[in-house]
Amino acid sequence: MARRLALLGNWTTIFLGTIERVGNALPHPATLFAILALLTIVVSGLAAAAGIEAAHPGTGETIRPVSLLTLAGFHRIVTEMVGNFTGFAPLGTVLVAMLGIGVMEASGLIGAALRLLVLSAPQRLLTFVIVLAGVLSNAASEIGYVLLVPLGGIIFLGAGRHPIAGLAAAFAGVSGGYSANLLLGTIDPLLAGLSEEAAQIVDAGYRVNPAANYFFMIASTFLVAGTGTWVTERIVIPRLGPYEAGEQETGLEQLSAAEWRGLRFAAAAAAAFGALLLWGTVPADGFLRNPETGSLLRSPFLTGIVAFLFAGGTAVGVAYGAGAGTFRNDTDVMNGMGKTIGTLGTYLVLVFFAAQFVAYFNWTNLGLIIAVKGADTLRASGLGGVPLMLAFVVLSSLINLFMGSASAKWAVMAPVFVPMFMLLGYTPELTQVAYRIGDSTSNVIAPMMSYFALIVAFFERYDKGSGIGTVVATMLPYTVAFLIVWSVLLMAWMLLGIPLGPGAGLYL
Repeated sequence: MARRLALLGNWTTIFLGTIERVGNALPHPATLFAILALLTIVVSGLAAAAGIEAAHPGTGETIRPVSLLTLAGFHRIVTEMVGNFTGFAPLGTVLVAMLGIGVMEASGLIGAALRLLVLSAPQRLLTFVIVLAGVLSNAASEIGYVLLVPLGGIIFLGAGRHPIAGLAAAFAGVSGGYSANLLLGTIDPLLAGLSEEAAQIVDAGYRVNPAANYFFMIASTFLVAGTGTWVTERIVIPRLGPYEAGEQETGLEQLSAAEWRGLRFAAAAAAAFGALLLWGTVPADGFLRNPETGSLLRSPFLTGIVAFLFAGGTAVGVAYGAGAGTFRNDTDVMNGMGKTIGTLGTYLVLVFFAAQFVAYFNWTNLGLIIAVKGADTLRASGLGGVPLMLAFVVLSSLINLFMGSASAKWAVMAPVFVPMFMLLGYTPELTQVAYRIGDSTSNVIAPMMSYFALIVAFFERYDKGSGIGTVVATMLPYTVAFLIVWSVLLMAWMLLGIPLGPGAGLYL
């Protein structure tokens, strides 16, 4: 048995090493996105000339490729190039959040707090805590990508472990565990609304509530955290080996008196800022709640979470700097912000070309057509019951490689699969949760995912020779493991007949 496991480990190492070498043999990620953008232009012209089309499952409207190999396409490319870049969704989030993080880093707060964490916490729990924190961060929109992923690398570096393993663990939780949580997030009412519209094709009175998958999400949270920890410890860390290049390990000397004073100042500032947020969110008429519904969903608090991260980070960073003596005036604060933004040069280049590629892909309808064709193929497969549901999980995972938005994919797929599974006796809530499993598991290897370029930049910080191949090879074991264990959980859930959420059963 041990020999078989050793052989499996060797084959896994060889396979992932091959993926990494092939992937990194590709051009620089920015160049690759530029090539993909040009290729999209050419393919759009060929697809339009070939007369490829698909029927939108919801409206019945015929979807045809939009060629960018036309004068109108050329005009759109040149006139919207700047807007594609400045309007790229993750760009503003990253820049604003990093301003606040920059103050905390420049003041020394992050280094002191993480050193304290490493010194006081059992090392065995660090990986689990990082993955779990990544999963939970999804309740606060997508801030985990810009906050927790880089912190994962810093924490592992401070603990004397390979920082890329820390990045991978955090990324696995944030992105691979996107559909697991202990709290409802902004995506829950969005998907539920699309599921409800699709269900009403069959039953005009059917309702899907935002908490439709809540029980399953809770169980998935600990499943993903445990699986992500196992993959990190048993596959990723052994494969990476010791960290010998780039940044040196953070010293783990005990905190000085000035650092402790700074931490007390920062704690006081954090408590005051937290009290302000509680004042705005806990009361039914809190000033940070949705003024029309009184709910936290679609509220200024959740919608403006990046602004609160900036303000909170700046507040505690300045407080720490004042207490520890690392900030003497406002110039030190502004220089800290500027230094952090200065480290994002490579990321900005990546974003420019990635934004053009994503925009062209959306303009051409190619992603939409791929999704519809894949759905039609699965529907015609003749599979029944549980096998069809699991096939749907796999299909959702594959389509995620071509369309990055969870809501956009579900808007296309829900009108096909929700009614189809309803006619087979399965609830829309079950179909929705199967979709969410597939959508989450391949996030970590999907270049179309909005923050993928940022993750490549994080990897390059610790390994200058890394690229898309390194990221994919490192994260692929998480995709496989999450897909397997989450599918097993879904099968068990179906066999046991456990409700997916409040009032959300499995069968009609």
